Amino acid sequence: MEILPDDLQTYLNNHCEPEPEALQFINRETYLKVLKPNMLSGHYQGRLLSMLSKMTGPRRILEIGTFTGYATICLAEGLTEDGIIHTIEVNTEMEEMLKKHFSLTDVEKKIQQHFGPAEQVLATLNSEVFDMVFIDADKKNNLLYFDLILNQVRSGGIIIIDNVLWKGKVYGPEKDADTESFRKLNDSIAADTRVEKLILPVRDGILLIRKK
Repeated sequence: MEILPDDLQTYLNNHCEPEPEALQFINRETYLKVLKPNMLSGHYQGRLLSMLSKMTGPRRILEIGTFTGYATICLAEGLTEDGIIHTIEVNTEMEEMLKKHFSLTDVEKKIQQHFGPAEQVLATLNSEVFDMVFIDADKKNNLLYFDLILNQVRSGGIIIIDNVLWKGKVYGPEKDADTESFRKLNDSIAADTRVEKLILPVRDGILLIRKK
């Protein structure tokens, strides 16, 4: 879902960094072979994630929701030389495709893949301290994941949550369960004094959070 008009989004795409060749391939393959390919971050959002990572130079990144690995690669582009991104995917059927996609890049060795329910995997990573977190998984649990990982994010670290404008429904009259869960997430984080926060109208809305 794109919040912005198509002509504006096209203009933005044409005036940011070009999409790397490996990511172009992953983009095409996702749309050819995977259900709900619109879950892919895509060119513009991917370059935003890459730039945020490069600006902060993280040593440890956590990603909740790997999908086909597009955002994983974008985030990994800014890792330090000894950096690692831990990425969690619940769907084990994605494993072969993800191995293929990661092998196309020069950040493959910095990616540590975990399969299973996010809450269970997070329990095994409780000794890690993260510089950056990207939450883009089962939407109803966004607030749970935020609460689970906040204490593991260093002061000054960044948390990014995707889809928070939820097709524009969060500021409309809709009352369905998914929309209400995003309203609760956005309202809870807006009121949280432990963090600074800003919603960016990129694709379906990105909530950018900085831990104080």
